Amino acid sequence: MKFDVLTLFPEMFTPLNESIIGRSMKNNHIKINILNIRDFSKDKHKKVDDTPYGGGAGMVIRPDVVYDAYKKVKTKDAKVIYLTPQGKTLDQKKVQNLSKFKHIILLCRSL
Repeated sequence: MKFDVLTLFPEMFTPLNESIIGRSMKNNHIKINILNIRDFSKDKHKKVDDTPYGGGAGMVIRPDVVYDAYKKVKTKDAKVIYLTPQGKTLDQKKVQNLSKFKHIILLCRSL
């Protein structure tokens, strides 16, 4: 099984190299590829956010940068999951269903 993780904070995923997940990667049971979304910015400062369309407070992530990262790893059989606190809880039934996919792309929401 292959996982591609699209994130603005790749350093948060270094613990995946340890314990059960780390052993699974070393034994080639799973492959985890961490991509820094910032690497796909065309801006010389690697800027990935912008002001919201129509104004208002805060910043939003630029969709073109996320899309370019997504295109880099997308395969025809990939399942894409957008990780957000408002999403559904990951439970055993959902894990069993996801285990049927050969490729999963995890899009991490920025903080």
